[in-house]
Amino acid sequence: MAGVPVGRAEQLTSWHADWTGLRVAVLGLGVTGFSVADTLTELGARVLVVAEKAKQEYIDLVPVIGAALVQAPAGEIPAELEAHDPELVVVSPGYHPDDPLLVWAAERGIPVWGDVELAWRVRDKVVDAVTGRPADWIAVTGTNGKTTTTQLAASMLLAGGHRVAPCGNIGIPVLDAIRDPQGFDVLVVELSSYQLHSTSSMSAHSAVVLNVAEDHLDWHGSFEAYAAAKARVYDAVQVACVYNKADELTMRMVEEAEVVEGARAIGFGLGVPGPSDFGVVEGILVDRAFLDERRDSALEIATVTELAARGLAAPHTVADVLAAAALARAYGVSIEAIRAALASFTLDRHRIEHVVTAGGITWVDDSKATNPHAAAASLKAYPSIVWIVGGLLKGVDVDPFVRDSLAGARSPVRAVVVIGVDRAELGDAIRRHAPGLPLFEVDHAETSDVMADAVALAAAVASSGDVVLLAPAAASMDQFTDYADRGDRFAAAVRKHVGGTDGDDDLPAHDPQAGR
Repeated sequence: MAGVPVGRAEQLTSWHADWTGLRVAVLGLGVTGFSVADTLTELGARVLVVAEKAKQEYIDLVPVIGAALVQAPAGEIPAELEAHDPELVVVSPGYHPDDPLLVWAAERGIPVWGDVELAWRVRDKVVDAVTGRPADWIAVTGTNGKTTTTQLAASMLLAGGHRVAPCGNIGIPVLDAIRDPQGFDVLVVELSSYQLHSTSSMSAHSAVVLNVAEDHLDWHGSFEAYAAAKARVYDAVQVACVYNKADELTMRMVEEAEVVEGARAIGFGLGVPGPSDFGVVEGILVDRAFLDERRDSALEIATVTELAARGLAAPHTVADVLAAAALARAYGVSIEAIRAALASFTLDRHRIEHVVTAGGITWVDDSKATNPHAAAASLKAYPSIVWIVGGLLKGVDVDPFVRDSLAGARSPVRAVVVIGVDRAELGDAIRRHAPGLPLFEVDHAETSDVMADAVALAAAVASSGDVVLLAPAAASMDQFTDYADRGDRFAAAVRKHVGGTDGDDDLPAHDPQAGR
């Protein structure tokens, strides 16, 4: 077929390059897929969107932006795609690497990008009027804590006087941010392993891998492939590679990364920091990296007591604060601005969110703990727990997690309520490693309201001083729309149950904006 020269796509590295007529197939029509199609049509490319399903509003908008759409069953190579003869495929994050459409593209030697790769190449659409430079990127990834760290870093940069946008996996497509006509000084880009898998040319100002634990193995195929995708965030970093001192794998990633000459390695951890680290000394969070006298002194960021007043004192959240502060300091934000940002910051909903306290029992929604690593962090935050756990395990072996969380006298868990389609695997592991622990299961096939039953079982075994903790360690799509729906249903069930008790506690009014 006649058309644009083969290989042209790889040469396009600017918004102002000639994208006219480039034949592109966009896979997926969710928030990300639509932003990709909208960007490419604005650039003048010929765009065919291929999707199994989509919201009607996106279906209606595709012809309006000048693209074409074909809806085809999963795994099918539609004739329209063959006829389009794409020179570039841009894939939405949900497509597995072995998806037939991606195999089809690979067999034909068609380059495959994600939305982040495209965004990096066209990031110069809007540039600073004085410097002529596009916004810098600060990249955040990890198994857990990405959204909190992204929001924290963006808040610190904003307090430091920078025009900043949090974007990416946090919910705002990075392509929307780079096309904002007002422009930004810096973007804080949350990146999933899916997005990093299809990103190759990004060169962030600074980047962090917060932690790495088994997750999304059904998508990547192995832990090694998952970790390799995360490690890509450090490639060609310009100023600072921030890593977790408690996670040796993140340190090895930094050691093996090909970075820009002069980029620094900055560690963070909950212990006493070294001279190029962020850490905690006698309850005080400190910076020993960005000061001239770092070998024998440190700058005070905040105290754990001050963070507790904002609901930020759980150990994993303190670690997120330190990581975000390291990224902000690498960008030149003052300690005073970081303190100001922390003084007004609140966690997102469904992240160790207090629901209510009644009868001496505290109910906590950590529905966003969608993998074992996140749930393990939550379990360390409370001394006495009735734990609601379970869902869709995504191919992860939960046995080591259950063993480490429940075995031994020091475990805070007093009882477990298991929900979800994969509850048999969890139940077997619990009985194996904590045979004397009270264990209850909710069979979704025998109930019309999973959360109401789970809450009732938890309430029956909980006593004054306990925290009933929803920390599922699993995805939610087996029984709920998403983790937010799961958390909302938990909170509603809790309030309904507590409202029917004779407890003497004053129940705080629920603010639907709390924790946002």
